[in-house]
Amino acid sequence: MKRILFGFMLAMMTLGGYAQVQAGAKLDKGNAALKKDNGMTKQELTTGKAGNSVELQDKAQQEERAIDHDIKQSVAQNKGKSRKIFGHDIFNSKLLSFEPNMNIATPANYVLGPGDEVVINIYGGSQKENTYQISKEGTVTVPGYGPIRLSGLTVAQANSRLRKTLGKRYRSSNMSTSVSSTRSIRVNVMGEVSVPGTYTLSAYATVFHALYQAGGINNIGTLRNIKVFRNGRQVSVVDVYEYIMNGRLAGNVRLHDNDVIIVGPYESLVDIAGAVKRPMTYEMRKNDNVATILNYAGGFANDAYKGQIRLLRANGDEKTVFNISQNELKSFKVMDGDALKVDDMLDRYSNMVEVKGAVFRPGLYELGKEVTSIRSLVKMAQGLTEDAYPEHAVIHRLKDDRTKRVIAVNIKDILDGRAPDVQLKNEDVIFIPTEADKTKARTLTISGEVQFPGTYEYAENQTIEDFIVQAGGLTDAASTAKVDVSRRILNPSATQAGNEIAKTYTFTLQNGLLINPEPGFFLQPYDQVYVRRSPGFEAQRNVTITGEALFPGEYAMVRKDMRLSDLVKTSGGVSSYAYVKGARIERKMSEDEKLRMKSILKAMAHQNTKHDSIIVDNVVLGDTYYVGIDLEKALAKPGCPEDLILRAGDKLFIPEYNPTVHISGDVMFPNTVSYVPGKKTAYYINQAGGYGNRAKKGKTFVVYQNGHVSVKGKGKIEPGCEVIVPSRPDRKGIDLSALVGMGTSLASLATVIVALTK
Repeated sequence: MKRILFGFMLAMMTLGGYAQVQAGAKLDKGNAALKKDNGMTKQELTTGKAGNSVELQDKAQQEERAIDHDIKQSVAQNKGKSRKIFGHDIFNSKLLSFEPNMNIATPANYVLGPGDEVVINIYGGSQKENTYQISKEGTVTVPGYGPIRLSGLTVAQANSRLRKTLGKRYRSSNMSTSVSSTRSIRVNVMGEVSVPGTYTLSAYATVFHALYQAGGINNIGTLRNIKVFRNGRQVSVVDVYEYIMNGRLAGNVRLHDNDVIIVGPYESLVDIAGAVKRPMTYEMRKNDNVATILNYAGGFANDAYKGQIRLLRANGDEKTVFNISQNELKSFKVMDGDALKVDDMLDRYSNMVEVKGAVFRPGLYELGKEVTSIRSLVKMAQGLTEDAYPEHAVIHRLKDDRTKRVIAVNIKDILDGRAPDVQLKNEDVIFIPTEADKTKARTLTISGEVQFPGTYEYAENQTIEDFIVQAGGLTDAASTAKVDVSRRILNPSATQAGNEIAKTYTFTLQNGLLINPEPGFFLQPYDQVYVRRSPGFEAQRNVTITGEALFPGEYAMVRKDMRLSDLVKTSGGVSSYAYVKGARIERKMSEDEKLRMKSILKAMAHQNTKHDSIIVDNVVLGDTYYVGIDLEKALAKPGCPEDLILRAGDKLFIPEYNPTVHISGDVMFPNTVSYVPGKKTAYYINQAGGYGNRAKKGKTFVVYQNGHVSVKGKGKIEPGCEVIVPSRPDRKGIDLSALVGMGTSLASLATVIVALTK
């Protein structure tokens, strides 16, 4: 385990990588249900029951499964996790609140009550306007007349009473009464609504507005039988479907103070699915029939089969299917839990033939008038195209059991009169091939240094030059000295396999044209053309120098073997503040290096737990790593082993002189102190308070600015370096997840020379 820890720390420091682990999951579920049945009128009835024989029992079970698949599955599409009941969302829309309009004249039938403010306007011989609020006792007090009771009267009735009471004084004047401000009322909404309770509403509010305020009807509430009670007496019954279907507001009365709205449970829910305009679940009333729910669903869709509707009903402990004909739609009553299915029309024709392929107007044609045979069909389709291959046309004909039969016909002989005409049958499909259909699609392939490599359609008499132009022409990296063509060896008369599988031709290009081409050499189907990359082509490569160089920045590599000393020389040398010993290189990690590091991590994890193996699979390595170098020796002796050959993308960093030493790890007080020439490792550890309780003193190591590493006693302390004291692991050991975290931390502090820089 100790060897794994030390090896992993060095590997992570070398790469400067980081780890990242992630995971996730999700879950989903759903259900469905059917209800009960009570009775019916005249119907056609089919039931699946178990008989005395196993054969009858199996047949009944198969019938039941077929019914479930054909009807119940379609209905389930409407139900989903929570079936959608028609009309239930009407009180949940933000755009439809049913809020009363307060900017209209007071309706003459508005009933006054305590809190309303009435305006008495006298005009004519006398001009006078006063506003009075109806008191809790239901009266307004007019000076000179005393209290006048208005509560419980409509606006029209109040106007009549005031005219009668005040008219003696204002005989030559006219009088009108209006409401300037309405009172608030409290209404109780009970039963199957989302939020039952008491609501304070405008006195103009109706039943619909109260239901909206209560959050609408819940999944078991009725839309067809909403009751309004006033003073213990039922005053209205609301059927929301009347409003949705016909725009009628009957029953949607204006509410009074202390009215009670009761929403009971639904009486009957029925599903209708299939070829209707609005497949959904509908709430039905007693004595509603199939025609009613069909009307609610918008009627038949344009592709519906109208001959019959199938209905699935739960009858106690078994299911029953009814086939309902057109003349039974109004007499057949639906019941709670019924599921109806309207089938689509059959996907077949009664008078159709089809022609495909090499005619000018392929498609469907009517059989029976002008089209009865092959000759008349070709004539109706405007004749054969120029590339037709009519000698081998075929007719696909359906047998009585709806399986296909293929009939070969020579249309050319039929049209020329050398063969009798063939009479067509319903749903015949005639296919007339083209010359190109005789063989499968033929292609050419080009790869290598062209603008658009890939597979292209074959064309006769095409040359290599034509094909290269079709592929967008040559790239700058293309070699004109070597263009290869690989060709299949075709030997249809061979009786045994040969060793040679392809033949290769090599050509030279100049200005896009072949030099000394083979006479009459044209590309053949399935030829593969390879345009090679020129060995003398190299795209520009750049390296970067930063820090204490005279002219830091990006430089082009003029040679493949450009070295450290060459880059420093090209950049004008180093400044007087440069600390050459601390220089290091940041290098991009190649894909091959990433694979090698993954292999190292997996090999280490193999010696540990299964949990560690999972962590290794999720480690994400960094894109760069640091390379430890000795720039001082490289500049002193250019071309020596320390004078590394650079790689495209390398970044050379030359730091300025840093006269400090950093101490970290398992010490009492990690610290940064001044560099003192000649002092050893122990001196700097003492400057950090000495070793910690779990310090591994013998494993102390030093990381230098240039990326080199030395263990305790093997190297001297230099400016800018870091002394690291490892800790002893817990007795239970450290798994690879802890190593990943430790390696990541160490990699951010130091770098080392790695074998990957070879």
